Amino acid sequence: MSHVLTLAVDRASVALTDAIIARVRDAIQGRPAVLLSPGEAADIPCAGPPDMDAVAAALGDAPVDAIATRARGRRKGLLVADMDSTIVTTETLDEIAAFAGLKDCIAAITKRAMNGELDFAAALRERVGMLKGLPLDALEKTWETTRLTPGARELVATMRAHNATTALVSGGFSFFTSRVADAVGFNLHCSNQLLDDGRVLTGGVAEPILGRDAKLATLRELAAARGLKMAATLAVGDGANDLPMILEAGLGVAFHAKPVVAAQARAQIKHATLRALLFAQGYRQQEIVGTT
Repeated sequence: MSHVLTLAVDRASVALTDAIIARVRDAIQGRPAVLLSPGEAADIPCAGPPDMDAVAAALGDAPVDAIATRARGRRKGLLVADMDSTIVTTETLDEIAAFAGLKDCIAAITKRAMNGELDFAAALRERVGMLKGLPLDALEKTWETTRLTPGARELVATMRAHNATTALVSGGFSFFTSRVADAVGFNLHCSNQLLDDGRVLTGGVAEPILGRDAKLATLRELAAARGLKMAATLAVGDGANDLPMILEAGLGVAFHAKPVVAAQARAQIKHATLRALLFAQGYRQQEIVGTT
């Protein structure tokens, strides 16, 4: 079988039933399913690329994600992940803005930038400029309420356990990426630098700004450093600045993504957690580090 269709759900809210699996398998004339995590994920081997329209029709409104991959080379040697709304559940800049009473205003700009309606760098400078004079303790208070996305630790720990390099590459800020990278276990992190005078934010951000081109360049550089072909890489994110790396990676995934990203990515996760990225690589529940 040259291809595999992986089905996955958020196990905290719904179960992947035998009936759903059978319905999808019949729709694409697949081989018998292989359970990866009972009630959560399964592989359906296929003779060729599965008809994703047929998959969608078979699933209907069921909150099930379906990711098609080639059967060979499923496990990736490099993970490059976005941070905001991907590895963490929030947009950290929007949360900082709450301490300046500007969350709604700045969040509106963030939403447009992440959907590709605004130039990322210009929008970032604009939003940071609006925070001039904000005391630095707003960053620490924001960090205290920042939460990891379910499955983030398992994703990174499992891939690292299988000799993959993992990188957190964000258009956000090093104050957060350093802490998230440490909490989750990423090998390295790259991001932007907020400027301050030791007491308050100056309203500036260090140049050059890390945006979509830099994310793609990082994917390429890390793959080259490991001697990996692009087919052996995985990139995941939710915003327009993630799209170039998502499109180039061997497995590029739009995670609970903005419409412009979901419309172009070859694979997307709309319902499941980040554990789905492991299932899409063929990992079984018992192989996932930190699984319960």
